Amino acid sequence: MRAFAAGLWSYRNLLIIILTPLLMLPLPLIIQTQVAQCAFTLVLMAVFWMMEALPLSITALIPALVFPLFGIMKSSVVATLYFKDFHLLLLGVICLATSIEKWGLHRRIALKLVILVGVNPGMLMLGLMTGCAFLSMWLSNTSTAAMVMPIVEALMQQVMSAEGQVSSQQEKASSGICNPALQLEDGELLKGRIHPGQLFLLSVHQALPSSPLNSKYRTHRDHMMCKSLSLCIAYSASIGGLTTLPGTSSNLIFAEYIHQFYPECKSINFGNWFVFSLPICIIVLLSAWIWLHWLFLGSDFRSSLCSRGHRSEREKAAAKVIKDQYEALGPMSQQEMITLAIFLLMAVLWFVRDPGFMPGWASLFPDYATDATVALMLGILFFIIPARRPTADHYEALITWKEFQACMPWEICLLVGGGFALAEGTKVSGLSSWVAELMSPLGNLPVLGIITIACIIVTSITEVASNPATITIFLPILSPLAEAMKVNPLYMLIPTTLSVSFSFLLPISNPPNAIVFAYGHLSIMDMVKAGLGLNVIGVLTVLLAVSTWGMPIFNLNTYPDWASSHGLTNTTGI
Repeated sequence: MRAFAAGLWSYRNLLIIILTPLLMLPLPLIIQTQVAQCAFTLVLMAVFWMMEALPLSITALIPALVFPLFGIMKSSVVATLYFKDFHLLLLGVICLATSIEKWGLHRRIALKLVILVGVNPGMLMLGLMTGCAFLSMWLSNTSTAAMVMPIVEALMQQVMSAEGQVSSQQEKASSGICNPALQLEDGELLKGRIHPGQLFLLSVHQALPSSPLNSKYRTHRDHMMCKSLSLCIAYSASIGGLTTLPGTSSNLIFAEYIHQFYPECKSINFGNWFVFSLPICIIVLLSAWIWLHWLFLGSDFRSSLCSRGHRSEREKAAAKVIKDQYEALGPMSQQEMITLAIFLLMAVLWFVRDPGFMPGWASLFPDYATDATVALMLGILFFIIPARRPTADHYEALITWKEFQACMPWEICLLVGGGFALAEGTKVSGLSSWVAELMSPLGNLPVLGIITIACIIVTSITEVASNPATITIFLPILSPLAEAMKVNPLYMLIPTTLSVSFSFLLPISNPPNAIVFAYGHLSIMDMVKAGLGLNVIGVLTVLLAVSTWGMPIFNLNTYPDWASSHGLTNTTGI
C-alpha cells in the first residue's frame, strides 16, 4: 500500500493536469455561457499555477488556446495581449541587472555597507538588510538573495571561528585565504591563475552550497546569529522590492494592468509609487529587524546600537576579514563606474518623468513617453558603450546578448502576458462583472474592512502560489468590485499588490526563502515563527499607508472619472 501511494504521488502532476479539466468540464458544457467558459479557464489556470503542475509560463499560454475555442476572443486579439509596455520596461531593467552582476558592483556595495555598520550581529543584520533592500529595489529578489547570501555565509563562518583565534585569523588573511568554504591552493593564487579579487566572484556563481557547519556551532549564540542573518537576507530581498515599480514582478503586473484597463489613470508612475512605498519599506524593514533581533538575538538592543565603541576580539577579527575582502576587489573599475552612472541616471529619469508634485520631462511627450522608454533607452546603451578600449579586431560592449539572455526571465514575460489575456477575457466575457455582483454583499462592510480581508487572503495564498500568479488572479476580481462599490480601484488594488510580496512563512513561498533555507541554518518552524509575525507587520503597515499618506498621493478618497464602469449589469449566472 505504501509503495502504491508513493508511486501515485510521483504521478501527482500528471493526475492534476488530467483530472482538473475533466472534473470542471460540466461547467462550460452544461451552462454554455461565456461567463462559465471563462470561469473554467480561470479556475483551471489558478489550480495549475498554485500546484505548479505545469511550468508557470506554459499555464500562462492556456488563454491563447482556450479563448478562441470558446469564442471569447479571436486568436489574433489574444496574441496582442502577450507583449505590452511592461515587457519593454523589463528588458531595460534586466540589461542593468546583467551589467551589475557581470562587473561585480553588487559585491562592492554590500561589503562597503558592512564595513560602515560594523560586525556586531545586531548591527550587521541591520546593515545587511539595508544593503540587500537597496539592491532589491532594482534587481529581482531572487538575484539579490543569490548575490548576497554567499557573502553572508562566508562572513558567518569567519565570525564563528574568529573568537579566541585572532592570531590564526590574521595569519590566514595574510596568506590570502579569507573563506574556508572557498580555499584555493596557494600555488594557484601565486601562479596568477586566480586573482584574489575573484574569490567572491567564484562564491556568487557556485551552486547553492550547504553550510559545512550545518548543526555544528561553537555556541547557541552562534546558531541564533546564523538564523537571524539568513532570514534577514530573505526578508529584506522581498521588502526592498516594494519601493519601486520594477522592484517586483507583482508591482509591474499591477502597473501594466492599470495602464491597460484604466488608460486615463495617470497616478501610477515611478515617482508617486516611490514616494508612497519608501516609508512602507522603511517601517517594515526596521520592524523586521526588531522582530528578528528579539526572536534570535534577544532584547538587548542597546548593545547592538552602541557596539561601535566597544568591539570584542571576535568582532575585530571579523571586521578585518570584511575589510580584506573589500580591498581585494581593488579600485572601482571603469565598467563599474559606467554601470553605476547609468543606474543612477535611470533612477533619476524614472523619478522625474512624471513625479506628480511637479511637471516632469514626460510633459514634453504627452501620453507617449513611459518608464519603459527610459529603461529601453538606457538599456540599449549597455550594448553600445565599450567595456574596454576597442581594437581593430575586437570590440567588447558592457554586456553581450548571451549574457543578457542568461539573466532575462522569459518565464515572467509569458506569465505576465497570460495574466493580461486572462484579465481581458474576464472583462469581455462578463465574468469580472458577475464576480463583482456576487461579492457585492461585502459592500455593507467598511471599505477598510474589505481591503483588510483582501490583503489577508492574498497574503495567505501567496505562501503556496507564486506572487505573479496570485496578483494576476486577483486584479481582475477586485477591480470591478471596487467599481461596483464606487470606490477608487487604487484603494483596493495598491494594498493588495503590496501584500502579495509578504510571503515569508515557508521555504517554498518565494525563491529568496528557498535560497537561504538551502544553507542549512534554518528549520521550517524558524521560518514559520518569524514569517508569521512579519506578515502581520507588513499588512498592518500597508493598511496604515493607504489610510494616511496614500490618500493625498493617489486621491484615494474620491471616485475618479477614469474608473468608468464596465457594465455591471446582471450577466448570466453560473
